[in-house]
Amino acid sequence: MRAIRRRRSRPAPEPTPIVAPAAPATSPAVAIVEPDRIIDIAALDREFEAAAAEPGNTARQRIVAALKPAMAAGRAEIERRFMANQDGDQVMAANAFLMDSVIQALHRIIRNRLFRASNPTSGEHLSICAVGGYGRGELAPQSDIDLLFLLPYKQTPHTEQVVEFLLYVLWDCGLKVGHATRSIDETLRQATSDVTIRTAVLEARLISGDQALFQLLERRFAAEIIEGSAIAFVDAKLAERDARHQRMGDSRYVLEPNIKEGKGGLRDLHGLLWIAKYLFRVKGIEALVERGVLSADEAHRFNRDQSFLWTLRCHLHYLTGRPEERLTFDVQTEIGRRMGYTDHAGARGVERFMKHYFLIAKDVGDLTRIFIAALEAEQKRKPTSLWRRLLPSASNRTIEGFKIDGGRLTVASDHAFIEDPVNLIRLFHVAQSSRLDIHPQALRLVTQSLKLIDGRLRTDPAANRLFLEILTSRIDPETTLRRMNEAGVFGRFVPDFGRVVAQMQYDMYHVFTVDEHTIFAIGMLAKMEAGELKQELPLISSMIDSIASRAALYVAVLLHDIAKGRPGDHSELGAKIAVKLGPRLGLTAEETETAAWLVLHHLDMSRTAFKRDIDDPQTVQDFVATVQSPERLKLLLCLTAADIRAVGPKVWNGWKGGLLRELYSRAQELMSGNVVVDARDVRIAKAQGDVRELLPEFSDEDFGAFTQRGYPFYWLSHDPAALARHARLMRQADRNKDSLTVVNRVDTYRSVTEVIVYTADHPGLFSRIAGALSVAGTKIVDARIVTMTDGMALDTFWVQDPGGGAFERGDKLAKLAVLLENVLRGHLDPNVELKREAAYPSRMRVFTVAPRVLFDNKASAAHTVIEVNGRDRPALLFDLTRALTSLGVQIAGAKIATYGEKVVDVFFVKDVFGLKIDHETKLAEIRKTLFRVLEDGEVPRTKEPARVRGAA
Repeated sequence: MRAIRRRRSRPAPEPTPIVAPAAPATSPAVAIVEPDRIIDIAALDREFEAAAAEPGNTARQRIVAALKPAMAAGRAEIERRFMANQDGDQVMAANAFLMDSVIQALHRIIRNRLFRASNPTSGEHLSICAVGGYGRGELAPQSDIDLLFLLPYKQTPHTEQVVEFLLYVLWDCGLKVGHATRSIDETLRQATSDVTIRTAVLEARLISGDQALFQLLERRFAAEIIEGSAIAFVDAKLAERDARHQRMGDSRYVLEPNIKEGKGGLRDLHGLLWIAKYLFRVKGIEALVERGVLSADEAHRFNRDQSFLWTLRCHLHYLTGRPEERLTFDVQTEIGRRMGYTDHAGARGVERFMKHYFLIAKDVGDLTRIFIAALEAEQKRKPTSLWRRLLPSASNRTIEGFKIDGGRLTVASDHAFIEDPVNLIRLFHVAQSSRLDIHPQALRLVTQSLKLIDGRLRTDPAANRLFLEILTSRIDPETTLRRMNEAGVFGRFVPDFGRVVAQMQYDMYHVFTVDEHTIFAIGMLAKMEAGELKQELPLISSMIDSIASRAALYVAVLLHDIAKGRPGDHSELGAKIAVKLGPRLGLTAEETETAAWLVLHHLDMSRTAFKRDIDDPQTVQDFVATVQSPERLKLLLCLTAADIRAVGPKVWNGWKGGLLRELYSRAQELMSGNVVVDARDVRIAKAQGDVRELLPEFSDEDFGAFTQRGYPFYWLSHDPAALARHARLMRQADRNKDSLTVVNRVDTYRSVTEVIVYTADHPGLFSRIAGALSVAGTKIVDARIVTMTDGMALDTFWVQDPGGGAFERGDKLAKLAVLLENVLRGHLDPNVELKREAAYPSRMRVFTVAPRVLFDNKASAAHTVIEVNGRDRPALLFDLTRALTSLGVQIAGAKIATYGEKVVDVFFVKDVFGLKIDHETKLAEIRKTLFRVLEDGEVPRTKEPARVRGAA
């Protein structure tokens, strides 16, 4: 402990009181019930007095020894109360009270006993202030403690000792303390240049020490910092908010939201309060009601939303035991259970909980708009920089009965919606067609007038015409529909859409809520029409203008997921909604039928392209039988692409785009009659002729040898370019007498890497290759297996990296070749290597996917199709293929797809005789074996079957 130095004596100040802890400033004062059960201040003072009598460092050790159990008991009591009453307001206030009491007790013993200044100078006055959330009286269970040690002048040795001792005690108790020691002049100087410090001072609250010193800071801060700087402060806070939203994904509907920093979270409410304090010099939100800035109902909503978020944040901190602010999948179910959300028909408890959260986040957005509208009513200034969003200049121009105020559309009077409820739709229509933003005052009035959207307005022809024009407009329908949704108009006008507002899908595949996904999909469709996606979607961009049923397509995109969350098939239920809604919106009978058909079949194209062999003529014929017309084919492709691209930023890739384009082209050819179903020998001869033209360097003898190697199916299952690559590969392998050849080709257009393995056929080859590819870190998306007439296997795999791109780094491709060679030569066991892989994180383990094994003997002319659904895990594909091999099943091809935590693997198989598997006993054995793999990871011992020549 540092000795107290002699100092020049100055007149002693008047005694300064130790202030009592303040109640939270952002909500009505929260009374601390039975505070002595949280902390016994008198008993703590006695312990500290006894410790102060000890010499040297022993005093600090005894203080810490007394403080630790007292704080632990206090925190346990606060948590006990919270688990009983679920009141986050109480937790925040009680934790602040506990911390205030500790700091006050410490300051008392330090000032009065340990470092008593019998004749303190004016420079030795000290105010201990809480800043940040602690300054507001909000202290979450795992939050840091932020302190400002306020001095009148520069720090003296005495105040340095006081501050140092107090901090060391807090640190010894395991607290995370952020702190600054500054004079008033230094504090104001830094607040001038740093908005973060300015905000901290704005929220500063005196805990202990010199009250007059703190009040001087408040007065000087108001006069020297706040006065005349309101616009700059609001500019800075709005820019800070926008940047924060951008970092967090700029959507309040992400499925793992940050409840503090994310859009619609606590920080947005804090921002409103900071601006209110700065502009109106108020302490809490209730004062804004007294000033007429907000209504009592709006203030109630602010406090309700804040209380919900506080309660949620407390649960998050208590459950994780750390200052966690992200509501990740692995905690959502448990927190939902703790907050009382139970399973209902068609909706799990966790989904109901998250829907409530998203509705709260949406309401926070509404309050933001309302507050900005209130600022505009209070402040009449010219716009500068970001302030133009708050205070634009006035204008007297009108459009269709609406005024333009500072470049933004607003109502002509407060009775505009009462006089004509259609104006609730017309406002958004005019804003869209005029490319104008909507004034916050108008949006505030919209929110207050939502009850006018009733059955009469929903059936009003003018209102429905305006809505359909908004939906199908070529002027950014996504933005307008999102404005309508956030204002509450969309869900009221289309009640079925209102049911999916904030509706989450509890999985790791869907990134957004159903309503946000739908609006994104409409935006994707509009971008396709505008030609903004020519590079990613060349086929759609070239043909979308030829679509005749444009309105039906937009309505189908709007309704494709509208029945999510209801019991039953959402496609069938959505089609029924389309039948009812289409005529209401003004669609013709033909357009309504088309829209309903698209909703009913909106998954068919992706299922066929991603889960079936589109090289099999049967697949294309079945698909065309469903689609029936070229117009529907075009519509379905557009809907499918918009739907997939709107799921999330990494879901669409070139491989999926390529499969959809290929299916579209083949279906179009079959519909147009350009594909003539010739005899198989004729088609084989044509394929061989096309390949011969691509191999001018081959002699007739070489080409003849190549044609002798392929069974009939081989020539019909690859395009001529692929067959030519195979021919060159086989000839080179023969010349080099290679027993194993591995080649790869990066296809950047389709975002995939083609890996071909050419080697002697043997049992389990597919499984071994799949294992090696998994060890190398690739993701298999497709595979085709062929055995040539000479017993050589030609197996082709299409792989991607974990991010959905082509596997193209040179070092990784080299490693892949080495791994394949080592595995196929028996030098490396992929099973051992894959078992070393780290398990999936807890975020994925919380999901359960019911295992399914489906058989289809009609989808393919030559193969039995086995579809396997289950929860993804390391080595799953390897285990599934080993299990099939053990049963004597030949794998001729595979389509592999992963949707978040769910895997959908489709295998095209034959029995040991090269025939379809149709015996019920064998199918039952396969199902039972694959179920064991999916549920327990159990793989039976391989029976070592031989692959039949000609298997494909």
